[in-house]
Amino acid sequence: MHMVRRLPRPSAGTVALAGAGLVFAAAGVWLLRTFDPNAPGNPFLPCLFQSTTGFFCPGCGVTRCLHALVHGDVLQAIAMNPLVVGLLLLAPLTVAWRAGWQPAWLRPAARLIASPKAWMALLAIYWIARNLPWFPFTLLAPV
Repeated sequence: MHMVRRLPRPSAGTVALAGAGLVFAAAGVWLLRTFDPNAPGNPFLPCLFQSTTGFFCPGCGVTRCLHALVHGDVLQAIAMNPLVVGLLLLAPLTVAWRAGWQPAWLRPAARLIASPKAWMALLAIYWIARNLPWFPFTLLAPV
């Protein structure tokens, strides 16, 4: 007989946190659907790092990326911040892993995703690469 493994029941705090996250996500989607971050006078803050230094940070273009995504324009979203689009694609796998779905083929990637050193290296490399003025690195800069 095949045993079905039951997932642990989430705590009330976990459910409340998930609910708050959904409320904030819905509010963010509404804001991004309602206001265009590319338009003058929009309510979104500009990147302070880029405004101050003239260089792009790893987060530059995230608001415009998410705006493009909520409007279904995946190519424009990738042009704004390809790292964020890639991380959004990883998010469901990460949530499934944390919820208990842990297939053996995903273990090496899960170890890498859980490594702070890997994240620091990825962010540093991305930060430098998107500021290089040569092709193909210019593709990493927000358009």
